[in-house]
Amino acid sequence: MESLKARGCCSEKQLDIGGDNSDRISFYFSSCSKLDSYNWLREVSLSEIPEVVEVRFKNTRKGFYRNVNELRLKRGDIVAVEASPGHDIGIITLAGEIVEKQRPKTKFDGDSEELRKVYRKAKPADIDKWREAISLEEDTMLRSRKFAADLGLNMKIGDVEYQGDNTKAIFYYIADERVDFRELIKVLAETFRIRVEMRQIGARQEAGRIGGIGTCGRELCCSSFITNFVSVSTQSARIQEVALNPQKLAGQCGKLKCCLNYELAGYRDAQKSFPATHIPLKTLAGEAFHQKTDVYRRIMWYGYEGAGSQVMIPVPVERVTEIQAMNRKGEIPDELIDQGTIPVKDLPEYRNGAGQESLTRFENQHPRKNRKKKKPHRSQR
Repeated sequence: MESLKARGCCSEKQLDIGGDNSDRISFYFSSCSKLDSYNWLREVSLSEIPEVVEVRFKNTRKGFYRNVNELRLKRGDIVAVEASPGHDIGIITLAGEIVEKQRPKTKFDGDSEELRKVYRKAKPADIDKWREAISLEEDTMLRSRKFAADLGLNMKIGDVEYQGDNTKAIFYYIADERVDFRELIKVLAETFRIRVEMRQIGARQEAGRIGGIGTCGRELCCSSFITNFVSVSTQSARIQEVALNPQKLAGQCGKLKCCLNYELAGYRDAQKSFPATHIPLKTLAGEAFHQKTDVYRRIMWYGYEGAGSQVMIPVPVERVTEIQAMNRKGEIPDELIDQGTIPVKDLPEYRNGAGQESLTRFENQHPRKNRKKKKPHRSQR
């Protein structure tokens, strides 16, 4: 069972396979599997015999298959599907009308006739062979790494996935340049007596297959719900006014974090009404230059030339727009902030993650409460 959990299966929901009680085999699955899908049409689905189903294999590999034998399939069923060659074993993640909604989001959006077939629901014999193949994956990966090192290949084999019938294995590798692994394929085929498929992946795909915990304390997005990787640039961090610290912006894959794109559209939409930041503000006290922006509080911070980077004045966006309009007309205001017209917004209330209790109570404590009581003098004891 531990080998199944390593492939993205968790022990929560029991699934029995077999007829008599003596022959029944129990497996456990739940929605915490990697790249599992949520069927939001399950309550209104009328078809008990789906035409196309989505099947999940190890970690991030998925595919769509045709139910040519008109089987009663549902989410969580273990099925034997068509492979090249032989058959593979996977778990159904979606079935019914939701599959047609899911297909346009993936790379394949062609005719259903081009899809491979679902042969049958997995039998106990299929499950036994499947589990036997899974148990060989870790040892095969370690030995294949040694073979690649002996041949002097500049590549890293990050994962191995056996086919359900134990006749073929996919070797996932990372390489910075083109690698001639023809000799490696011969060694792997002769050693393990299987068909070999080499599949190159990137650093993000490797992190998604291996999994882990991010700096936010949650499971990596690439191993939990991201299906398509979108390029991330430092421009996303600049738009969100994030400090360009490579150690904090890089994820476990060594690339920029995917979450930098999550709120990017919101920041761009909020900044549409913001004035240009490269234009200095001219006042009687001197020229003030833009330092940083608090987008959602709509405050822009400015500092006077020669005053040092530590002295920054918060100015509302409306006030910045007003000063720029005055400067274009040749007018120069006395100060950056006109307290009588546009006050600076109050600081936001700090709350914990659950939101039950305010954390500003720590800032408003009376200073005497934190003082240590002095011991009385010996003469006063």
